[in-house]
Amino acid sequence: MSSIRRHKPSRGRVLPAVVACCLVAAAIALGTWLQFGERQALDQVYSAGGSEPDRVDIEASVQRVDAAGRELTLRVLVTPRGELAEAGGVSPTEDLTLQTSTSTRGDLSFKAHSRIATMDLPVTLTGGSITDYPFDAYTAAIEFSATQGGEKVPVHMTLANSDALFSARVDAVAESGAAVFDVDLGRSNSVLIFAVFMMAAMWALALSVLTGAWFLVTRRLGLTWPALGWMAATLFALAAFRNTAPGAPPIGSLLDYIAFLWAETVIAFCLVTVVASGFRNERRASREATP
Repeated sequence: MSSIRRHKPSRGRVLPAVVACCLVAAAIALGTWLQFGERQALDQVYSAGGSEPDRVDIEASVQRVDAAGRELTLRVLVTPRGELAEAGGVSPTEDLTLQTSTSTRGDLSFKAHSRIATMDLPVTLTGGSITDYPFDAYTAAIEFSATQGGEKVPVHMTLANSDALFSARVDAVAESGAAVFDVDLGRSNSVLIFAVFMMAAMWALALSVLTGAWFLVTRRLGLTWPALGWMAATLFALAAFRNTAPGAPPIGSLLDYIAFLWAETVIAFCLVTVVASGFRNERRASREATP
């Protein structure tokens, strides 16, 4: 009868597996925590203004931030309350006008007894430059006051951010019956993490190609077509990879000067060097083989 030996897994094999599982679990936990934090930031609502029964409620949300166009799109829903409204706030009893800040393009007017619909307003951004991507930051001044029937009426305004590519820090105050919001906008944590990962990956690929090129040249190898195909594919793949950056930053941003342009330069130089060295080695090998 043959005996069956049971081999217990050695400690040297179990420990790396345990460490790998712990790292994966830590990465998942960190990612979940970061996503939860961003979700909470998007759900946060800032408010300013009074709570009088006869007032105008303004619900505003940042729908999209256009850093290249230096403006954000603000979606506004206006609802009169109390004696200022009829049909449950659907329409004002008298002509209603909302005065806005200078960074917002024009005031809003609503006719008496007419239904009020949601409106999208462009708001100009100040400060910062998109060429600082992914560390660019902007500010916006949002202010609303209201008059109805020629008389100033109190307002209560809420502001939220719905653009997942940007995080917002808001200072909300009420001044002389107006709601004033000073908004600071910057790239969200997910955009920053992905942009930093892109830069690190670009440099890692460039150094990988440099290492392969050094090996081929120092070993005096000929035209190694698989290696040349890999280098050429990496050269063009990096351009497509760079275009996946969230927010579509233009060429010339900080991302390019820190990583992309240098990586492309290193890879192109390595590709040309390997081809020239391989061509010389192939010709020398051909002459030596000729009797």
